[in-house]
Amino acid sequence: MLAQGIPPDSLRAALREVFARPEYRWNERPDPWAWIVAVWDRLLDWLDGLQRGHPAGFKVLLALLTLVLVGLLAHMGYVVWRITRPTARTPAWGEGAGGIGAPELADGRAHRLRAEELERRRALAFHPSKTPAEYVGEARLDAAGRASLAELVARLYRHVFGGIPCDEGGYREFGAAADELGSHVAPA
Repeated sequence: MLAQGIPPDSLRAALREVFARPEYRWNERPDPWAWIVAVWDRLLDWLDGLQRGHPAGFKVLLALLTLVLVGLLAHMGYVVWRITRPTARTPAWGEGAGGIGAPELADGRAHRLRAEELERRRALAFHPSKTPAEYVGEARLDAAGRASLAELVARLYRHVFGGIPCDEGGYREFGAAADELGSHVAPA
């Protein structure tokens, strides 16, 4: 018999409600990191066994791992140094007088000047974040002009990304082909 005359059904309902809460679940939830902890523990046990059973082998392994770590750190330092060091660039033809020369083609500045000129002719809409290849698809040029622009972009990419040097003659040829694009502007 229950104290104070509480009906057994309401007590059972209250107990079921309380023990149904998540904090009273008695089954273990699987830990998603348990397998990595188990692998780590097995590695530490293996290293401990290696140190006790084969001290010389453990020292050799430790020396090899230290060399690998030093090599990785040296490589990381070299990569950071290569990325952050200033690059030496010597002036080339056309650069000193404020004109456009091969260096502008090699670093991609020429495409910006040509794109601005084509924008003045209403052949495309210039935006500094667009790549030269994006202009090929949107330029208002006839078929021959679009093909010529695609070839110019391919040549530009060969020089900028392919590392192919551009001499004065090649640059002048590039400029002449780019100047011809103005005659291929489709009417608006």
